[in-house]
Amino acid sequence: MSEQSFYIPVMGTGFSIDTPLRVAPLGIDSCVSLVDDVLMERVREALCRRFQRPFEAIHRRTEDARAKRVTAYLDLLHELVQEAFEEIRRQPFFQDNLKERYFRLLPDGSSLRRHWETLWARRGEPGCAERQAELTGRMRPGSIDVNIMAKLDRQPLDAEGLPAGAEHGDALAALRGFARSRVDAAVVVSAGLNKRLYKYMAQFREFHRDAAGQARKRIVVKVSDFRSALAQGKLLAGLGLEVHEYRVESGLNCGGHAFGSGGRLLSGLLEEFRERREQLCAELRPLVESVRRAAGMEDPVSDDTCRSRLTVQGGLGTFGEAERMRRTFQVDATGWGSPFLLVPEVTRVDPATRAQLAAAGRDDFYLSDASPLGIPFHNLRNSSSEVWSRERETAGKPGSPCPKGYLVSSVEYGPKPLCTASSAWQRRKLDGLDPEDEAGRAAVLVKACICDHLGNGALLELDPEEHDLFVAVCPGPNLAWFDREYSLDEMVEHIHGRICLTPPDRPHHLALELSLNVDQLERFLGEDDGSEASRRRLEEMVANLRREMDGLLALSREAALPFENLASLPPAVAVQRARLEAMLVGSRVA
Repeated sequence: MSEQSFYIPVMGTGFSIDTPLRVAPLGIDSCVSLVDDVLMERVREALCRRFQRPFEAIHRRTEDARAKRVTAYLDLLHELVQEAFEEIRRQPFFQDNLKERYFRLLPDGSSLRRHWETLWARRGEPGCAERQAELTGRMRPGSIDVNIMAKLDRQPLDAEGLPAGAEHGDALAALRGFARSRVDAAVVVSAGLNKRLYKYMAQFREFHRDAAGQARKRIVVKVSDFRSALAQGKLLAGLGLEVHEYRVESGLNCGGHAFGSGGRLLSGLLEEFRERREQLCAELRPLVESVRRAAGMEDPVSDDTCRSRLTVQGGLGTFGEAERMRRTFQVDATGWGSPFLLVPEVTRVDPATRAQLAAAGRDDFYLSDASPLGIPFHNLRNSSSEVWSRERETAGKPGSPCPKGYLVSSVEYGPKPLCTASSAWQRRKLDGLDPEDEAGRAAVLVKACICDHLGNGALLELDPEEHDLFVAVCPGPNLAWFDREYSLDEMVEHIHGRICLTPPDRPHHLALELSLNVDQLERFLGEDDGSEASRRRLEEMVANLRREMDGLLALSREAALPFENLASLPPAVAVQRARLEAMLVGSRVA
């Protein structure tokens, strides 16, 4: 288990594609997306050239190609990370090298860092060599975790055009590739519930604890609230599987797709987890034990294996905000994503997009309807992907050629699914609209080819001579307070509170989250269709927002932690409360 207090979550399909290679040798956990096996294959080839490894391409028509590509890519990352880590372990202490950097990047509360500081203070004393050997033996690389979006489970066709079988769906094939790989890591399941994926997971012994009480492949479930955590935990427990970690993400104050949380903020969500966390163990433990006994696995579920980690991500921007999550809500670690888009050592972002991100202000980050999944999607205004889409529209060629097809879902024009960002779908949809229906046309043309464009930044960074590659990027709104490129050391020092890279008047992340939720309520009020279901949803959201505002005012009376702008909460609540009540005047919502 990493001694770091933070991890780097998945970012798009390409921005964190090889982040583990960059940070895992230094003991930092990070996550790779398994959506785009085409991109993984291209990056694998580039890394093999760079590190002088043999490369044998896995053609897309190869049997089980997607799973084999995932396995090959993860095995290469594992091999390269282990080599780099062992090289660091072999380095001497008391020198300006990567071994010193490994320990220097640890948080102040880390026992490993404290032992390193003691070693420094007592260098040259009797027994120093033994203490060095003991400390070196305690070093661990960061985890090469992977992310599978449960909603993305396209069912491909075989060579004869017939369904290839459920096990060849995108999500299950990616899971199979991960299970067969040599990495000892976690799979982060996000974007909804996929029962077929969970049932398939149970078939692999790697996800079950062995006789020593360890699972080679751990399960992390990204959840929106406690109810979701309990429901997914029960489903997995009924299969004999244990959740290693529940990862709570802000519904709106995050990067990528924004699923919303019905007006609930991280503070309220985590308060419920804190109060009911023991319920997870109490309800899930008997289910797991029953399945394991029936399978002849007699070892009981211990308190250690029963208690899942709790982590949180989305919008965090200062040490004080992250420390608040740990102290007040007792989370085990925090996720930091978007700020690392400005750290060239960590992420693959082409120079032009990185410069655009550094220069962007608050209005340049916005929640869009660009995703073909029909889920709100965080976007960067005037990205090269947006510019490309507008140019194609102007030229009378709306939509994308759809080179990869991971997001095909619409069967509006026949049994073969199409992506709503594709030219094939958009031309047909536009032909059926009234030429005067500007809103309808805009709703069609806003869809972007994100499954391809989210990976292009990595390809451009690998090969600046690439042409005709356009980049979509999905940063969280908290990136507005980071305004230049940073080194890995700077960003980690910022996360650990040893320096602060953001201005002191930056609003608390919970203040921004509140504003985003009131924005969403305003959109929902405008879309109210008059149904009873719509009215109930709106009333629940209003009640949640009012309760969360009261909670923020109570939190603001606590003593502020270093670099935590608690003083920004009361004025934010006042502004958003007034705005909320004003928009309800004349509505059918109390």
